[in-house]
Amino acid sequence: MKRWLALGIGVCLVAGCGGKPEAAPSPGTSASNSAVPAPASSVPTAGPLDTAAYQAELTRIDQVLAGPARALTRVRTAEALSEAMSTLAESLNTIAVRLAALTVTSRLTGAHDLLQERIGVAATRLTSSVQKTEEDARCGGAAYTSQKVQRQLRTDLGTALVQLQRLRLTFGKTLPDPGPAPEQTRPDNGDVLVRRGASGIGRLKITNGTSKDVAISIVGDGQPPGSPQVMVYLRATQSATVNRISGAYRLYFKSGTDWDADHRRFLADCTFKKFDQTFGKNQAWQVNLQPRPGGNADTTEVEAY
Repeated sequence: MKRWLALGIGVCLVAGCGGKPEAAPSPGTSASNSAVPAPASSVPTAGPLDTAAYQAELTRIDQVLAGPARALTRVRTAEALSEAMSTLAESLNTIAVRLAALTVTSRLTGAHDLLQERIGVAATRLTSSVQKTEEDARCGGAAYTSQKVQRQLRTDLGTALVQLQRLRLTFGKTLPDPGPAPEQTRPDNGDVLVRRGASGIGRLKITNGTSKDVAISIVGDGQPPGSPQVMVYLRATQSATVNRISGAYRLYFKSGTDWDADHRRFLADCTFKKFDQTFGKNQAWQVNLQPRPGGNADTTEVEAY
């Protein structure tokens, strides 16, 4: 059995394992269209279609996408985001069926085939990533996570859109455009993000043996994790030592990607845990955040903080 390792001078810890509660949903509500728009036409136009006729079909498809695509920009909760993604994926699949029934001139064949392929890729990605995206939205917020989904959608369709533009064809006008991704700034390893209250003589060496960055919160016993005495940032596989810790405390740590410096949180791939035991005051401790055989300290997953 693998356990987290925590070593205290003259102290032997007893281990036990914690469960994994569901993360709390983000506040707010939002409605999204659950019905999939019908194809623009159930009967393919007689082909092969020339440029003007094909453009007319692409314009109709844009209209089919308009509602489901716009719903992505209006979500306010993790649940609404996953619903909007599923609806958009169904719409893309409906469009793919419509495109497959069309015959185009040889000049348009390459772009037409590529568009079908990229629409399939986009639909598959939306469907397969619904659960993970909903989890990300619970820690990073529905708006931020939805913008990532919108950028990925444009990326998945990008090569097809470029090819169509070269043929002077227009498609994708209804796709949301959230702009470029915000620049990510990672704190340096060992950066102290929060320090408040009286100083003591406690010392804690932390080794982040995981592949993700973490933010460690040293929380006075009985205090909520959102009000730490000290919060320190550790990059993946790095170590740091925190000095001047006062009183008995508990250790919380959150990991993930896309660090939000303003709110001191990760916006994606996040987890939240705490060590089950209390760390004694005025003692020196060593903690390794990587579970391993022989570890003598257990952790429990907690709600986002």
